[in-house]
Amino acid sequence: MFSETNSLPSKIGNRMHSDPNISSTVTDADYGARNSSYSAYDVNRMSTEGSPMTMSPWNQPSPFTKSPWSKFEDNTPQNSLIGSLVREEGHIYSLAATRDILYTGSDSKNIRVWKNMKEFAAFKSNSGLVKAIIISGEKIFTGHQDGKVRVWKVNSKNPSVHRRSGTLPTFMDIFKASIRPSNYVEVKRKRTALWIKHCDAISCLTMSEDQGLLYSASWDRSFKVWRISNSKCLESVKAHEDAVNSIVASVDNMVFTGSADGSVKVWRREMQGKATKHSFVQSLLEQECAVTALVVGGSGSVVYCGSSDGLVNFWEREKQFSHGGVLKGHKLAVLCLSAAGNLLFSGSADKTICVWRRDGPVHSCLSVLTGHAGPVKCLAVEQDLESTTSDRRWVVYSGSLDKSVKVWSVSEQSLDMHQMAAIQQQHGHGDVNWDSIPSAKLSLVAKAPVNWRIKLEYDYNENIKSLANGFFTSYDDDASW
Repeated sequence: MFSETNSLPSKIGNRMHSDPNISSTVTDADYGARNSSYSAYDVNRMSTEGSPMTMSPWNQPSPFTKSPWSKFEDNTPQNSLIGSLVREEGHIYSLAATRDILYTGSDSKNIRVWKNMKEFAAFKSNSGLVKAIIISGEKIFTGHQDGKVRVWKVNSKNPSVHRRSGTLPTFMDIFKASIRPSNYVEVKRKRTALWIKHCDAISCLTMSEDQGLLYSASWDRSFKVWRISNSKCLESVKAHEDAVNSIVASVDNMVFTGSADGSVKVWRREMQGKATKHSFVQSLLEQECAVTALVVGGSGSVVYCGSSDGLVNFWEREKQFSHGGVLKGHKLAVLCLSAAGNLLFSGSADKTICVWRRDGPVHSCLSVLTGHAGPVKCLAVEQDLESTTSDRRWVVYSGSLDKSVKVWSVSEQSLDMHQMAAIQQQHGHGDVNWDSIPSAKLSLVAKAPVNWRIKLEYDYNENIKSLANGFFTSYDDDASW
């Protein structure tokens, strides 16, 4: 078993819930009143065709201003902003997407439904901030600040109508459980509560579709397991010493949790008749900084963890988990992660989204998406149905505390930022500040005898710098030692 320990010095504010303290940077006055709208970039919006100024011979473009590799740029898949969805209400805390439908949750108690980037429907939860949204068929599950999970169903005759079909736990289950004293457990500060209820905000929801199970993680330091078919709470697990900020259910009955206590834990699910039992397997990470986001990529073979220090750690799984490296692309806390295909998306309190591509053990940053005026709090990704096998594209939704959702088109085939910088330097377009480009620092364990095993540090930047100077050195993972 491998446990990675980060020895970064403890700082005030390192231990945090997944919601950053943004009072100094984000206020209602910063954004003012906004109406519900969708905006897309229009190249003809500021057109001056026919203007005497543009027809003047003194205003024609110089032949020297054209990039010597503009044709190369035109033939390269680009990542771009498609549009923005803005509604005059609270900060966006949660997103969920399926096909052309997008659900957004905010601190306004409303859940908005968008179709083809236009407002389609809305329903009110009457329960405060909507912290998490997850979709399963015709059911939508929402996690709330009051510690409850609410279940909504789409009307089959009118998809714009959503009705609440239940609350977890149900009133009847609470009533039955409250009769028996053994159903009460001790929570923080010697308080007692029913084990089937969360006693603090729900931070995250995840689902095991094949087992028909829903998981809810909470700031009460626990996660709970629910059977979707009958809305029963099957198990409650005291998982961490501080708030559980993220939970992910993966393949092979594995569940991962990340906490404000700085740890990432692995749990194994066992079905015991109609019940479940989750056993602790190992800790992947123990650090001073809070873990704020988790996601599983590569069909369950890679686990990513975002932290309040702005770093993304990842682990690769063969027979066991081994630390793969660290992705460095943000100046402030990583608040959300999403994975699709060979891509990883990380949203941050620094208002940006980094797009990373995984190629074996190597990760490279394709783009840094900018445009939000506040921290990026949530992400959702759907495959672009119009993309081709030669250019697989993804539609990325990013929700922010600036009260907007932005929609992006991202290609897996686009050049990464290091390659673009190397080409720029080769064509004499100035020196490149390599340190400013997001990078991946890998931890590779060489295939050597156990007593000769060496932990290697491989920095992707070094190879790209060499490429810019006319040569490329490669790392052979199958080298003999």
